[in-house]
Amino acid sequence: MTRIPSPGAGLSRRTLLRGASALPLAGAAGWPLIARAAAPEYVFKFGNNLPVTHPLNVRAQEAADRILAESNGRMEVKVFPNNQLGGDTDMLAQVRSGGLEMFNPGTMVIATLAPISAITAVGFAFSSYDQVWTAVDGALGNSIRAAFAKVGLHTMDRMWDNGFRQITTSTRPVTAATDLGGMKIRVPVSPMGISMFKSLSASPASLQFSEVYSALQTKVVDAQENPLAIVQTAKLYEVQKFCSVTNHSWDGYHLVVNGRAWRGLPDDLKTIYSRAFNEAGLQQRADLRKLNETLRGDLSAKGMTFNDANPQSFRDQLRSAGYYAEWKGKFGDEAWALLESMAVSYTHLTLPTKA
Repeated sequence: MTRIPSPGAGLSRRTLLRGASALPLAGAAGWPLIARAAAPEYVFKFGNNLPVTHPLNVRAQEAADRILAESNGRMEVKVFPNNQLGGDTDMLAQVRSGGLEMFNPGTMVIATLAPISAITAVGFAFSSYDQVWTAVDGALGNSIRAAFAKVGLHTMDRMWDNGFRQITTSTRPVTAATDLGGMKIRVPVSPMGISMFKSLSASPASLQFSEVYSALQTKVVDAQENPLAIVQTAKLYEVQKFCSVTNHSWDGYHLVVNGRAWRGLPDDLKTIYSRAFNEAGLQQRADLRKLNETLRGDLSAKGMTFNDANPQSFRDQLRSAGYYAEWKGKFGDEAWALLESMAVSYTHLTLPTKA
């Protein structure tokens, strides 16, 4: 049986992307192979819904290679990208049951198990990455990770970035909230996405990410909302014409591990595993931020037409529709106060007091 040693620091990210696009991630990122006499004692499967070239998968494979090397072959992590192990709902069920050891649900996807997770996806809660990382690496993030523990999931300390979400359509640009009236838009399978776009008078449809491309292609829906890195790597530009930069919600990934599987690891392997994925997560954040600097130009060259939307019209509509009041009631005063303390520039989150 052959295994892959940890990648050298001198290899470029372009090399990583080229290698990753040519080979399946599970044990084949392009590094020299070495023979190993014994099979690993522990094998974890990591499933996700992202294309193989997405920065998350590039860094996840690096972390897997590092774990194999630092554990001296005692532990192997096999990375399965691009919905190979099922859609988000399927993989979330698998990681809870133990059929899958690790999964990276988005904030809204895992909110079906731990509702507080969706608090970081509240519409227009954050205006910058500084606010995001202060929140999810601090007290608010700790509250979310504690909620995951209560449903049997261990969580890595560092969230991975998905990005600020933008709206793409095949019919017309969205310049203000009124342009969403009646628009059929795909949202994640989550109450938060449905609530937000219903409050904006759109017609949201919850679909698994694996269904998005075909739903857009066949006009089941006319629009979708995702970060630009997803638009590019999932080739949504092939079935969408307009991209409206709304930054309406930030989305990230929690790396969750089946609790029984985690407790079954020796302490030294827990340390190796956590260090590898947490440090890779910080690198992935930097990768995505750098990638975002070029994506608008790249997608424009592929035929997408961009416009900058007016965020105030969306905030006003959400507030008047009772969206913020609804979600403050669901999350509770304590969690909402933590959100407000992080999103200091967003006074629309502070609800008016009753006379």
